[in-house]
Amino acid sequence: MLVTIAAFVFVLGVLIFVHELGHFLAAKAVGIGVPRFSIGFGPATPLRFRRGETEYVVAWFPLGGYVKMASREEQEVMGGLEGGETPESFPPEQLFESKPLWARVMVISAGVFMNALFAWVVYAGVAGIYGRTEDPTTTVAHVNADFLPAAAKHLADIPRGTQIVRINGDSMRSWDAVYRAIADPASDRLRLDFAGDVEPVIVPIRGIDTEERRAVLTAIYWEWEPVVGAVRAGGAAAQAGLEVGDRFVSIEGDTIAAFYDLFRVVDAHPDDTLELVVQRDDALVQLAVVPEAVELTNPATGETLNVGRIGVDPLIDYLRIRYGLFGAMAEGWRQTVVAGELVYVTLKGFVTRDVSPREIGGPIFIGQLSGELARVSLAALLEFMALLSVNLAILNLLPIPVLDGGHLVFLAVEGVRGRPLSLTARMRLIQLGMFLLFGLMIYVFTNDILRIFGG
Repeated sequence: MLVTIAAFVFVLGVLIFVHELGHFLAAKAVGIGVPRFSIGFGPATPLRFRRGETEYVVAWFPLGGYVKMASREEQEVMGGLEGGETPESFPPEQLFESKPLWARVMVISAGVFMNALFAWVVYAGVAGIYGRTEDPTTTVAHVNADFLPAAAKHLADIPRGTQIVRINGDSMRSWDAVYRAIADPASDRLRLDFAGDVEPVIVPIRGIDTEERRAVLTAIYWEWEPVVGAVRAGGAAAQAGLEVGDRFVSIEGDTIAAFYDLFRVVDAHPDDTLELVVQRDDALVQLAVVPEAVELTNPATGETLNVGRIGVDPLIDYLRIRYGLFGAMAEGWRQTVVAGELVYVTLKGFVTRDVSPREIGGPIFIGQLSGELARVSLAALLEFMALLSVNLAILNLLPIPVLDGGHLVFLAVEGVRGRPLSLTARMRLIQLGMFLLFGLMIYVFTNDILRIFGG
């Protein structure tokens, strides 16, 4: 519990600090007065000090933060949420509203920029210090044609046991490299070259969005060795007595040459009892397993499928990749972009109802995951922070009053009209934004609690 609390405070505190630091530095750079820099909302705790014109504060409600800028107008709008009135008197030239439009846009955008920069630096740092582990498997066991978008149906012709050696001329050393090549939105076609005498396959993918490109990868089953690498606690495999290191020999009398042979039968038999034979050390062991029924969405059609799962992962001898300075920077940028695409696809899924709002996690979920990853490794926790930082950057750009995106909309309207919205209109819109934001917070807290109690 102490590890979880410490990890949560560290993760949230650093991300809030980074975001608000962006606003703070930008405000200082353009000459805006800053009377308060706060981690958290509401009344200040005893953790506070003053340096120059600015009071640095940790407040009692730590689910956010703010940089209070010198402004006659913003005090009326945000004073209550930010913990009271500004005690300082600033000359007119230091007020936020006195600055040109470009300067105010820069100040409002700076928090998002810092979150993106932080993610890039963290991803690059982890890559440079720890390197990366990648799955070296590039041999295809099967391609499920039903999961492929229409433009990629040619991939179903790849014979079993075929090794992908190049995509668009780039060498493929791992599954991760294949994933990156197919998911790359810059490519409008895929040329897959294979080992041996197998003819290349060319797939036109112009017009296929990021989600559909990932669906291509969902359709490919890889030729993993049929050895158990992990067993999910409480899952069907654990209940059947499977152990890490077991080698699958047969299922329902059919030989298992690769993990796909297991997946194929298990997928087709949810809630049925299946007879397994595994090799454990030098002995053959017979087991009975009942796959759990799981709903799966066909990425090509959107159809809901009922499939079986037993909760095992293959044993993979991961490839470790080391990076120099520039390689780590490039890898950090790639991962930042991928994280941004993931957030975009998720938000799009909420709009199209392909992703349930029940999947949204709140502070409790973030705290639990922070604790779990802190126990795994520092690298895992840092990469989680980088992903959250990208989330924070993109979500702050949503055009909701109170968020940075809402303030940018106000400034855009001012740029078009030649004058700002009235203070009354902005106050009403910000009050609406606060209502929506508090409603969302209640919803995600409810999700977290239901997740804990299995609701």
